[in-house]
Amino acid sequence: MHSATPGSAPDPALVARLRAAGCVFAEDEAALLEAEPVSEQEREAMVVRRVAGEPLELIVGWAEFDGLRITVAPGVFVPRQRSRLLVELASRAARSALERTPDSTPRVVDVGTGTGAIGAAISRRVPRAEVWASDIDPAAVECARVNLASNVVLGDLFSPLPHGLVFDVIVANAPYVPTERIAQMPPEARDHEHLVALDGGPDGLDIQRRVIEEAPERLAPGGVLIIESSREQAAVTADLMRTQGLAAEIHHDAELYATAVTGTSL
Repeated sequence: MHSATPGSAPDPALVARLRAAGCVFAEDEAALLEAEPVSEQEREAMVVRRVAGEPLELIVGWAEFDGLRITVAPGVFVPRQRSRLLVELASRAARSALERTPDSTPRVVDVGTGTGAIGAAISRRVPRAEVWASDIDPAAVECARVNLASNVVLGDLFSPLPHGLVFDVIVANAPYVPTERIAQMPPEARDHEHLVALDGGPDGLDIQRRVIEEAPERLAPGGVLIIESSREQAAVTADLMRTQGLAAEIHHDAELYATAVTGTSL
């Protein structure tokens, strides 16, 4: 195996090993592994781990997300590219809050933050935003504190946030996989991410329901709740938001294969 040089193609033998192991983006993964500043022996150990099914992000210790290098940790939900739709919608909402009150500081919370990737990306896009994040998993909170400078709290949804604190934007990538479908997930997720980050209950919406029920009292006037969803579940999520008095809208991004639902406080 050779070390990559700028502009060079990855080692075809490595690409073939990764492809044989089922890696869809074998060329890209080979290039990333070759770019790691490690010895040949260490690199081979990394390849063996990847061929055995361990997520590449855990092997190299980071994931690229919205132009950022996000530190990842064992068991913590690895950020998916589709969640960039949440970042786009949240950043747009935070800028709208700034336009309404130019001298204010838009306040954003990422509920169930995982690595803190979404909050970190929003902070980069809207530097004036005050970003908070919460997670019930101590491993996730520890990881998020590496990626977010401050305001990362341990606890269930909104409960660890300061009493009375309201937000212009609430964003949540809550688990939405139905329990019975966990076994069908790719092994990279099923075997390497904590169940609390994947299992959405019998219909996949248990955590979403709680977020939607609790969000209105945490939303500032005109504030927006943004939840990642699936195409199949989005209509139900939107109806749940309307039940709580929010103006709901479904958003799709074909390029990211992403769906999100927004609910605006009236």
